[in-house]
Amino acid sequence: MTSLEANPEVWRDKKRHLWLMGLIAPTALFVMLPLVWALNNAGWHVAAMVPFWIGPILLYVLLPLLDLKFGPDGQNPPDEVMERLENDKYYRYCTYVYIPFQYASVIFGAYLFTASDLGWLGFDGGLNWATKIGLALSVGVLGGIGINTAHELGHKKDSLERWLSKITLAQTCYGHFYIEHNRGHHVRVATPEDPASARFGETFWEFLPRSVWGSLKSSWELEAKRLDRAGKSTWHWSNDVLNAWVMSVVLYGALIAVFGLALIPYIVISAVFGFTLLETVNYLEHYGLLRQKTASGRYERCTPEHSWNSDHIVTNLFLYHLQRHSDHHANPTRRYQTLRSMDGAPNLPSGYASMIALTYFPPLWRRVMDQRVLAHYEGDLSRVNIHPRVREAVLAKYGRSEATV
Repeated sequence: MTSLEANPEVWRDKKRHLWLMGLIAPTALFVMLPLVWALNNAGWHVAAMVPFWIGPILLYVLLPLLDLKFGPDGQNPPDEVMERLENDKYYRYCTYVYIPFQYASVIFGAYLFTASDLGWLGFDGGLNWATKIGLALSVGVLGGIGINTAHELGHKKDSLERWLSKITLAQTCYGHFYIEHNRGHHVRVATPEDPASARFGETFWEFLPRSVWGSLKSSWELEAKRLDRAGKSTWHWSNDVLNAWVMSVVLYGALIAVFGLALIPYIVISAVFGFTLLETVNYLEHYGLLRQKTASGRYERCTPEHSWNSDHIVTNLFLYHLQRHSDHHANPTRRYQTLRSMDGAPNLPSGYASMIALTYFPPLWRRVMDQRVLAHYEGDLSRVNIHPRVREAVLAKYGRSEATV
């Protein structure tokens, strides 16, 4: 920590205004329109399709390159400024404003997807299917990042922020995440019982259905138990899983009523891609990490060593410090601007944006990450959360009693 950072009187958040970069995803569709118009009017009609793929381009190309260029952040707020920083409402407004832009893009995307005459953009008729798929995936990207915005809001005690969290989740039909993440994942994180904690040797394609179904099932059971303790039916209107799903039904029911059944592929592609991005992040956040059981049979308290971190500044600006994941698990209600990189936390080789594409290719993922898991635990396989399918192969490969690998 530099002397400037250590002095609370002169310390400044260097990222204060950069947090507005979080609005790039929900506004990108509108920003691309002049480029689309210009390319069409120049006669470059094939090139005019490309800007509608801005979401995947941003996620898989631009963010990884920017992370590579700008590298880790390295700035932690000193203890003396934490309370002041936590109470600065500017930071929460940065997350609030994401939501109207998110829904403006969803609605405008629905119009573009179904419109039969887009002559004002230079198209002869409507969009072709290659362009429509790019459009739906781009809206899915902002939905996936929206889940992270909902994640930030859903951890707070303020009732407004909790409702805003569920509203943000409606786009991806993932309202149950609000329950499962807070009351399920944070309790069971880095254990075999947690559907959202990936196991060593488990491919992303195995993890995805396990996490999707396991999280849905867990959220329903958690709400059923809460309502039963309150003497209410599981189907009571206060069931936070049900009322969150109702928001999705109302949203897409209204859009289908306006734009017609032709909108259904847009809804399916954008929603599924959006929540799949969340599950990709879930997969890489705790891969292979395991909390040990104490003498009482309970799991030890979650510590920094139970989450993979990355301090790469660019992706952190887009994800509200989600990559400082160890501090988040240690202090779930702490606002994003005060999260810090913590000693003892294992680190990913790059930012989440760079790692997401890697998860799709299991041999590459394991080549990069398995050695890091083993190094983190100094080769002690008893401390690793190993997938049952590969347990015997892992033990045979590395040896049951090896101290180092």
